[in-house]
Amino acid sequence: MKNTYFITGIGTGIGKTVVAAIITEALEADYWKPIQAGDLEFSDSDRVQKLISNQKSVFHPNAFALTRPMSPHAAAKKDGVEITSEKIKRPKTANNLVIEGAGGLLVPLNDKETITDLILPQDKVVLVSRHYLGSINHTLLTAEALKNRGINCFGIIFNGEENPDTEEIILKLTGIPFFGRIEDEPYFDKNVVKQYAEEFRSKISEIERSK
Repeated sequence: MKNTYFITGIGTGIGKTVVAAIITEALEADYWKPIQAGDLEFSDSDRVQKLISNQKSVFHPNAFALTRPMSPHAAAKKDGVEITSEKIKRPKTANNLVIEGAGGLLVPLNDKETITDLILPQDKVVLVSRHYLGSINHTLLTAEALKNRGINCFGIIFNGEENPDTEEIILKLTGIPFFGRIEDEPYFDKNVVKQYAEEFRSKISEIERSK
């Protein structure tokens, strides 16, 4: 495996799946969503696959596909299964791998583990933030949680209309590199994702060189 990019966000509905699609397309990487909770008829893996143009990406099956749109620990309990990090085995690939987390960073898997327990030290964590009242606090808390666990954040992506004051203070207080921005597009299809992928591809190289 080359590099692994772990996509996390400051909450649910922040735009992780679109970001995962863009980075998957930019690197022609493989994609993997370890835990899917709900929406099994058209899952996040299905959404990403629908947005990808390249023929190289491989879409690996979920380790857990849960029927309820709930926190993984609660959805697993409803389905009568137990999630542990030991049961979640990463797919073997010689390609770059994009992993999409479930919800935010501290979403519980069980009584002891959270999404953070799926992140390895060598992973390049991409943090997705979206502007709303309170998002500064949520973004800083997520960045602090990563830092306290010794997890390096590769970059931050702001999803939605630009808010210079918010973005400036977040970048200043966290020290996380600015990865890019996704505008409030009227829709996302393969062409839109491909345009962002071209932009993000060069940004990935730029951040790599600066580290």
